[in-house]
Amino acid sequence: MSTPEALPPAVAIHLCLALAALLLGPVALAARKGSRVHRGTGYAWVTLMFGAALSSLFIRSFERPNIAGYTPIHLLVLLVFFGIGSALWQVAHGNVQRHRQLMWTVYIGGCLVAGAFTLLPSRYLGQLLWHHALGLI
Repeated sequence: MSTPEALPPAVAIHLCLALAALLLGPVALAARKGSRVHRGTGYAWVTLMFGAALSSLFIRSFERPNIAGYTPIHLLVLLVFFGIGSALWQVAHGNVQRHRQLMWTVYIGGCLVAGAFTLLPSRYLGQLLWHHALGLI
């Protein structure tokens, strides 16, 4: 898998959803709370995050330490499902502060931390960045 054209469909879908969530998250988090922009981008971001988490379950690796092809990065799927579920439950019950904390946690863990792991030189996107694009490794 050395070129983007060789991406399996599950990886391509996951990559598109994850990149969209990475870019849309700050808009939802920065928008005035309760506004149409906040709610609209928030619903879209939640949909993208659920899609990215779900699609990641179809991406397995038997080359790294794993259980049935699922590697430690797949634990972030649990963060996304439980974090967003809890955040939605909190806001539905009037606990806006806890909702905000949980959404920030999911964005940081599910987008930024997971994104950082994908840029390691041993991973596909890391190889594209460090080897092909920058020619460093």
